[in-house]
Amino acid sequence: MIVIAGPSGVGKGTVVKELLNKKPEIFLSVSVTTRLPRPDETHQKHYEFLSQDQFKQHIEQKKLLEYAQFAGFWYGTPREPVEEKLANNQNVVLEIDLQGARQVKTEMPEAFLVLLKPPSIQELRRRLISRGTESPEALDTRLQTALHELEAEKEFDAVVVNDDVNQAVSELIALLHI
Repeated sequence: MIVIAGPSGVGKGTVVKELLNKKPEIFLSVSVTTRLPRPDETHQKHYEFLSQDQFKQHIEQKKLLEYAQFAGFWYGTPREPVEEKLANNQNVVLEIDLQGARQVKTEMPEAFLVLLKPPSIQELRRRLISRGTESPEALDTRLQTALHELEAEKEFDAVVVNDDVNQAVSELIALLHI
C-alpha cells in the first residue's frame, strides 16, 4: 500500500499518472467525491462522483477505507477494490489528502506514506491559479490547508518535492523499489 498525499495543486494527479505510465501493474484506487466533475474529469476514471446521500450511505455501510471533508466536499477511498488487490499481492497507490493518509495509516500500519511537496508555496499558488477552477475564497482555503498539511511532514515515511514530474516519479520508483 503506497499512499501519496500532499496539498491540493501539488501535482499528485500528474505524478501518479506518470508513475502508472512507467509502472502499469500498479493499481490506482479511484476515489469517490461529492464535488462536481471538472471539465477534464470523467466519472469512474478520475473520480466516482456521488451525491451527498450516496456518500453518507458509503460511510454508514463501512465501504470506505478513509474519508474526509475538504473545501465543502467529501472525498473517500472505496475499501473493497483496495483490499482485493492487496490480497492478490498487487501494489496499490492511493492519491489522497493528509486526513485520509492518517486514517489509512491507522487502518493499515504497513502502508508507506509519501508526502508530495511543492518546490515553494509561491509555486503552489501559481499552480492553483493556473488551473482556473478556484474562486478567490477557495484558493485561500486551499493554501491555508496546504500550509497545515506541509507541517505534518514528520508523519510521512518519505518526502518527494514535485519540481519536475519525471524526477519526482523516478524518486518514487527508487523509494518504493518497484
